[in-house]
Amino acid sequence: MRIKLKSLDEQVIVITGATSGIGLVTARLAAARGARLMLVSRDETALTELVRELSRDAHDRVAHAVADVGDRTQLQAAADAAIQRFGGFDTWINNAGVSIYGRCADVPLDEQRKLFDTNFWGVVNGSLIAVQHLREKGGALINLGSELSDVAVPLQGAYVASKHAVKGYTDALRIELANEGAPVSVTLVKPAGVDTLFVEHARNHLDRQPKLPQPVYAPDVVARAILHAAVHPTRDIYAGGASRGMAWFGRSAPRVYDAILSKLGVKAQLTDEPRRDGDALDRGGADLRERSGRHGRVRERSFYTDAYTLAAGPRAALIGIAGVMLVAAAGRYLREAKGHRISAF
Repeated sequence: MRIKLKSLDEQVIVITGATSGIGLVTARLAAARGARLMLVSRDETALTELVRELSRDAHDRVAHAVADVGDRTQLQAAADAAIQRFGGFDTWINNAGVSIYGRCADVPLDEQRKLFDTNFWGVVNGSLIAVQHLREKGGALINLGSELSDVAVPLQGAYVASKHAVKGYTDALRIELANEGAPVSVTLVKPAGVDTLFVEHARNHLDRQPKLPQPVYAPDVVARAILHAAVHPTRDIYAGGASRGMAWFGRSAPRVYDAILSKLGVKAQLTDEPRRDGDALDRGGADLRERSGRHGRVRERSFYTDAYTLAAGPRAALIGIAGVMLVAAAGRYLREAKGHRISAF
């Protein structure tokens, strides 16, 4: 079945994790493009402020619902509120997520379970609720994975596992919907490192403050990819060329990848700053901030990702160029890794 998606200015979009980072940028960009929004987060104060902000130019087009995505009942109530307010929804974005820094053996199991409640079961809850509605009228389900959906890094074992699980679940669900002919586009967006409050909000069991290795992209890169998938049926999108490069490297040379990460992966994620402990496992950690500003140079665009969000003609040419650049970057990564320096795509 050929899936048809509406233009953004005709859509109602549900966004979880809407009050910080990628979710916040996506909400603001979608509102600017004329979409009606149901914003979901655990922080009612931040939600109320954001609705007030976005309603200045979009009266009665933005609403909110307080919900913990790990609680199916709360999330169903958010969906019901969208249906009652707007008559339904066209795109559902499972964006909420948290992380924990620490060696696998040092992170308490109860914290790992809390992380999975948000990162995995939150996606499952949202996907099932969304599909129940969208299989009748059509639309898009967009799940946020990560470059770590395809590869692993040290010090974030639970997060890596959750994003692998999100990929597996999303892929299986897509196949099943295609089998039944449901008019639902299912997209997995896999960002590279992004300049959000990801690190600041993460639970930390290390003796130093962690960081995101370069390259780091602006959350706008991911938001544009998400909204592209809301309009154009897309299987998956790597948001940031580094994400595609890491996946390619990990699949093409897994033993080399493991060897390099075992030598350099820990150091690449640590600063010299004393540890701080985030609170996203226990509360929303939302403060209407899009960016951290603590990750050095931030790439405002991704040539690789832009190549996938253009019209067909320019896209084909740019993908070819991006492919050449990716291969060249991969070679540079390997050469520099041998010299014990961290680089990236």
